[in-house]
Amino acid sequence: MKDKITAGKTFLGIELGSTRIKAVLLDDTYATIATGGYSWENRYENGYWTYDMEDVYTGLRECYAALAADVQTKYSVPLTTIGAMGISGMMHGYLVYDKDDNLLTPFRTWRNTTTAQAADILRDLFHFNIPQRWSIAHLYQAMLNGEEHVPQIARLTTLATQIHYLLTGRHETGMCEASGMFPLLDGQYDESMLQKFDTLAESYPWNIRDLLPAARPAGFRGAYLTEAGAKFLDPTGTLQAGIPVCPPEGDGGTGMTATNAVLPGTGNVSAGTSVFSMLVLDKPLKGVYPEIDICTTPDGSPTAMVHSNNGCSELDAWVNIFREFAELSGHPMDISDIYSMLYHHAMSGDKDCGEVISYNLLAGEPVAGVEKGFPMIFRTPDSKMNLANMMQSQLYAAVTALKLGMDLLVESEGIHTAHFMAHGGLFKVKGAAQQILANSLNTPVSTVATAGEGGAWGMALLAAYMGTGSGKSLGQWLETEIFAGQDSLYLEPDPAGVAGYEAYMKQYKAGIAGVNGLKEVQVCWNN
Repeated sequence: MKDKITAGKTFLGIELGSTRIKAVLLDDTYATIATGGYSWENRYENGYWTYDMEDVYTGLRECYAALAADVQTKYSVPLTTIGAMGISGMMHGYLVYDKDDNLLTPFRTWRNTTTAQAADILRDLFHFNIPQRWSIAHLYQAMLNGEEHVPQIARLTTLATQIHYLLTGRHETGMCEASGMFPLLDGQYDESMLQKFDTLAESYPWNIRDLLPAARPAGFRGAYLTEAGAKFLDPTGTLQAGIPVCPPEGDGGTGMTATNAVLPGTGNVSAGTSVFSMLVLDKPLKGVYPEIDICTTPDGSPTAMVHSNNGCSELDAWVNIFREFAELSGHPMDISDIYSMLYHHAMSGDKDCGEVISYNLLAGEPVAGVEKGFPMIFRTPDSKMNLANMMQSQLYAAVTALKLGMDLLVESEGIHTAHFMAHGGLFKVKGAAQQILANSLNTPVSTVATAGEGGAWGMALLAAYMGTGSGKSLGQWLETEIFAGQDSLYLEPDPAGVAGYEAYMKQYKAGIAGVNGLKEVQVCWNN
């Protein structure tokens, strides 16, 4: 292993997730040999969910330093070079810089639901769904708002794309990430839509083509870690320049890669702070739906994406309450053990959660028709409120918005998939959330041993594909080189669980009016 590390027979993926930055280093057999991590949280400031970019840079360096230290500890060798590497991050959002690379406004993340006006206008103009999260919706909303920074924009970018720019000096991004910024057609930004947008921006000293990063397919080779980039990532100077860097990707692209879901007809679910599914299409959708995003795989195939802004954050908050209780009782427990205990106990609850309904809505949820997030628990006086039902309700809530969007695809487009591959933090406890997801979608769900590794592992695979996948499509390479013979846990939907989830959803839909009503109460809270 020392020889492999010294010779650069390794592949590095770093993903900037919503609550954790994670690095995964693979060897040339694609096994994980070292990891690093850094925990962080977004903030709600001046009406926007955001991360301070200095926190981004600090977290990235700390994450890499932890990885390098892990290598040194395990193998007694410094990490000086890598065979190939790549950066992933939360998709969408709004990051804009001027010609001198000055940040023009604080980072606006995918979690913001402040662009409804722009998204509606662009949807009608393009005859194509433009979700509120997409970069082009944020840009046009800033234009509609008359924000002073807009004329100065020289680069419109995303979190992963900005880090790639700092490491390589190249303003480019992967196909899936690009498709969450502006619609793609045949691997490039849709020319007719570019022209239509330019008519909206005639008064500005730029055109949209100049602002967007170049869209690159998986396997594209052309970027390398510069001297400045190496020093930025590793201020100790140990890491050397010249490492090939693959196109950056969003968490959608890394999720598809990490679950072997890039071929037509395949589907995956990624569950963390947000929850989303990706179905790779073999034909275009007949309709345009605000609840369904059309993105692409990292190699450019169209996908139907159902994205929920709210995933595990509220669930994590409840788990932390029980961690605090354990500490107060004088019997502190490891947080992983608390998750395992609560998740498994939740599975003993009533299949409809005893009519205990949870809304995990820290942010707005367009799929559910919720403009502004208000976490709450709704129950009737005769509901069966106990720990199992309450925790199961929180697990149900994590995938309710996903179910709403998937039901639309089934009912309006007749789209089904034989089964879903799932990954992300929600599935670290073996079998629990996976069974709930299978019940909610009434579709079998599989997880592999790397299900909890998340997008950093998928990003490392994309780096490896650039280095070793010549001659094969991404899907073929994943099938033959990565997932052939890999053990997986396959769970069928449980009929009683399916019926219970449907009963839960009936109550959930009825209570959404109550969630929306709370935005009127907020005036009192603010005062």
